[in-house]
Amino acid sequence: MGIEVAHLCVSIAGKNILQDLTISFAEGKRTVIIGPNGVGKSTLLRTLAGIQRPAAGRVLLDGEEIRKFSRKKLARRLAILPQGMTAPPDTTVQQLVAYGRFPYRSIWGAGDAKADREAVAWAVEATHLGGYLKRQVATLSGGERQRAFLAMALAQQPSILLLDEPTTYLDIAHQLEVMKIITEVNARQSMTVIMVLHDINHALQYADELVILKNHRLYGQGRPQELMTVKTLAEVFGVKADIFRNRQGAFVLSPVELV
Repeated sequence: MGIEVAHLCVSIAGKNILQDLTISFAEGKRTVIIGPNGVGKSTLLRTLAGIQRPAAGRVLLDGEEIRKFSRKKLARRLAILPQGMTAPPDTTVQQLVAYGRFPYRSIWGAGDAKADREAVAWAVEATHLGGYLKRQVATLSGGERQRAFLAMALAQQPSILLLDEPTTYLDIAHQLEVMKIITEVNARQSMTVIMVLHDINHALQYADELVILKNHRLYGQGRPQELMTVKTLAEVFGVKADIFRNRQGAFVLSPVELV
């Protein structure tokens, strides 16, 4: 059944951030959430993760309200990678990725050592970090650091992965590297991926489905090629754009001026 929200409303400091959202996120697919700044994209992600409490409406995981899950039970199903993650000083990549196994350990830190090793090894392999395990996270480049935190989230072995702007502050090559890893994990593990992206063309290229927010409400949901049109770009973002196909046959939107 996956994860969904029903008539979701979220208020922060007396301000309505999300209003009456009803969305079902496709299982095993990559859903990208886009919209103007301040429309509530990150808030929606935090609410899906159970971090932000809704003012009204429900968040359902496999038909059950998410608030009924214990933190550990929820963390075995769902992992979130927010923006601006930091690690304690002197933390190595090996240690950071191992932190992702916390949902499977007792309050005394005991767990299934073999399962932990296998999960960490898989996460490291998936993010191409085999040569970095003894490096301190603080010494990594931006792209390497993002892969390390992504590996920590993957070590949780979630069925649902939430990513808040995973390519922010990365150069073009590292953006493509991170998006390729996400695509491979989704394909090989049938992992549901829900991510907030700012880059419209990344959304077109890497999403199976788009969720577009405008004025704190749902503007539309559907296949990227059908939903993200020149008309949509003008109505949601206030820009005019040209559209063409790249060498892979994918549509590309090129903003040219304000509406």
